[in-house]
Amino acid sequence: MVENLCTCGSETEAARAGPLGPWLGSFVRRLGELGYAAATQRWNVDSAADLGRWMADHGFSIEALDESVVAAYVKQRGRQRERRRRASALVLAHLRVQGVAPPLRDVPSGGAGAALTQRYAAYMRTERGAAEGTIEVYVAVVRDFLERRFGSRGVDLAALTASDVGAYLVQRARTLSPTTVSNVASALRSFLRFLFLEGRTATDLSTAALTSQSRHGASLPRYLSPAEVERLLDTCDCRTPAGRRDRAILLLLVRLGLRAGEVVALELGDIRWRSGEIVVRGKGDVVDRLPLLSEVGEALSAYLAKDRRAGTATRRVFLRLCPPVRDVAGRSAISSVVRKRIAKAGLRPQVRGAHLLRHTLGTRMIRAGASMAEIAEVLRHHSPGSTSIYAKVDFEALRALAQPWPDMGGAR
Repeated sequence: MVENLCTCGSETEAARAGPLGPWLGSFVRRLGELGYAAATQRWNVDSAADLGRWMADHGFSIEALDESVVAAYVKQRGRQRERRRRASALVLAHLRVQGVAPPLRDVPSGGAGAALTQRYAAYMRTERGAAEGTIEVYVAVVRDFLERRFGSRGVDLAALTASDVGAYLVQRARTLSPTTVSNVASALRSFLRFLFLEGRTATDLSTAALTSQSRHGASLPRYLSPAEVERLLDTCDCRTPAGRRDRAILLLLVRLGLRAGEVVALELGDIRWRSGEIVVRGKGDVVDRLPLLSEVGEALSAYLAKDRRAGTATRRVFLRLCPPVRDVAGRSAISSVVRKRIAKAGLRPQVRGAHLLRHTLGTRMIRAGASMAEIAEVLRHHSPGSTSIYAKVDFEALRALAQPWPDMGGAR
């Protein structure tokens, strides 16, 4: 494998001679599994060989290789430091899987308060019994709040005040809907209550996460017209991998009404080709079955046959387009696909996330004469109140209920 990436025998011998040489072959195979092109594989192998030579020159054994060694190596290499850092991180991750390099120490990384957010996620999971989707959303809010408040500095919870909480919510309210701001406030209240219960803050700041009162179902559902849906789908060029994948995602959202998290969780075995149905793992770990419409099935089969790598370890249907090939990064990645396609179609709806297409399906059904029970069944609503919002977009039925305005002077 290494020989295929080296132009001459001397390069191969030099690569094999270093401390990392015995594992370069398996490293190349791993790079191929992750979808890296040959040129990128060559660069990573060259970087791994260079890292090995540097380790030998400085007396580092392979058992000592960790993030600090990689940081020292990158610092001493004056050119292309970022590329070397990424390549070295790939090497280190591979050697850990092989059981050669020491395991990652329990020192979380990844931004302000990473250790704190991990502890909060564990609290939500074990002590509150929250669903994984709720945990994902709440942790994202907490991470954003801590990063905006403390930046790249260490998190100082003693410096946290009620004014910080209020200022954050005011800032988010400028770009979010009232319902979304209310959800953000709920996440903050949960996190701040957790801090107080854990003794990390002297006072309970959860009462500071206030939002304006909004009535459930007071607003109309946002949706696209049928013509706008077609414009959205037309942005997906089915001659390209991105177009085929994105079209399959959009059709699952707008034809079957799947939530973003349900699209992410979809696995290969959930598509029942023979019976013509699709298994959906919804909110609250509820498993439902929906008919696999021909249009959706054709889009899925085109993507799976042409673009999804057969040797990929994950069973998830939708993968990243760029290496390293792995599952799409949560529900936010699905909403990102929708926003990108909406922008490309030149549409300007007030709401641009994945849920817009779910509301579009519900609105289209009510206008086609579907009953509330039928809409609730397709959208898999647990509460009748979730479905009732679509009654407000059936303008023809509402017009029949409207009373005529009394003539001037007719009132007694």
